[in-house]
Amino acid sequence: MNIQLRFFASVREALKVAQESVTVPATVKTVGDVRAFLRERGGVWAEALADSRPLRMAYNQEMTGADTAIEDGSEVAFFPPVTGG
Repeated sequence: MNIQLRFFASVREALKVAQESVTVPATVKTVGDVRAFLRERGGVWAEALADSRPLRMAYNQEMTGADTAIEDGSEVAFFPPVTGG
């Protein structure tokens, strides 16, 4: 399954990437699974997306929780709880 990723504010700064396309394995079925999958990259990815770190998530530009199912072609975004304009 192919999805679009977006990263904002301090998450973007830590990862040094604002967006990317990624193919996830069939085991990745939810927004939370996407977060865990990206953490497997290790290093800064594991730190920036750690479960202990408070992050907001969006699915197709709507705020969501970790249990939201994803579909091919969808967009998943990560950002800190408070972002400035």
